[in-house]
Parts: sequence; structure tokens; C-alpha cells
Amino acid sequence: MGVMNRFMNFLGLQEEEEIVEREKVADPDDQPYDAASNYETRKNAKANNVVSIHAQKSVKVILVEPRTYDDAQQIADHLRAHRSVVVNLQQVRRDHAKRIIDFLGGTVYAINGNISKVGGDIFLCTPDTVEVEGTIADLIREDHEFNNQMR
Repeated sequence: MGVMNRFMNFLGLQEEEEIVEREKVADPDDQPYDAASNYETRKNAKANNVVSIHAQKSVKVILVEPRTYDDAQQIADHLRAHRSVVVNLQQVRRDHAKRIIDFLGGTVYAINGNISKVGGDIFLCTPDTVEVEGTIADLIREDHEFNNQMR
């Protein structure tokens, strides 16, 4: 009410208006901002997102020396379980070794993995969660150069 309305009401020239109080709707902007409690809320939320590095299962590398082509299925199962496999093909016939490598090549392709030759008849098959860096040939060359320098 303005001053004029109050004066008119005082003189009795105007009827008093009914004052209707409306319920005040809580507005988030009207709430006092408590930075400390907001910080604690965010801190607790972040604490729930922490994952321990040691919570992962232990990483395993499987060594396999297949005797027949039928053993390739077992190697593929290890790869599908996200385990790296070192395959030694020295004990298997050449035609079976070629078929095993072809099968494992398809398996690692399907799981976005990798297959690397690390020796004469030795291969390393890794799932997509493992990154292989460097080659054995580089290590052998470095060792050979080191031995030549020492002579």
C-alpha cells in the first residue's frame, strides 16, 4: 500500500483492502548458499568414484605348447578371457602350426588384439587390453652390437 492509500484509510474515505498473504513458494535462488556443505557433498560424491588400481584381477600370461590343431581352441579361450598367451609351436607339425597361427590370427583380429612373432616358432598373442612395445629383433641386434663393441 502506498502512503496516499494509508492516509485515505485513516480519514475513512476508503475501505481497507483485505490483505491476502500468499504462501511464499521456495525459490532456490532465495535459499542461502552454504559453500561448506556444497563442498562436502561434492567431496563425498567424488569419494564414491575412486577405484583402486589394485582392485583389478592379477594379469596372467599363459604359456602354451600345442601338440595338435585342436589345442588352438584352448588358446583362443584364454585370449577371449583377456589373457596374453605365449605359443611355442616347436612340438607341432609344420602344417598344423600354420593352421594354428591362421586360427589365432583370426581370433586376435576378432577381439582387436595382436599377434607377434618373438622367436623362431614362438608367438605372443595379446588381447586389446595389452600393449606390446618393441620387438625381440631390436633386442637381439642391440645385444649383438654390444657384444661386438666389447671385443
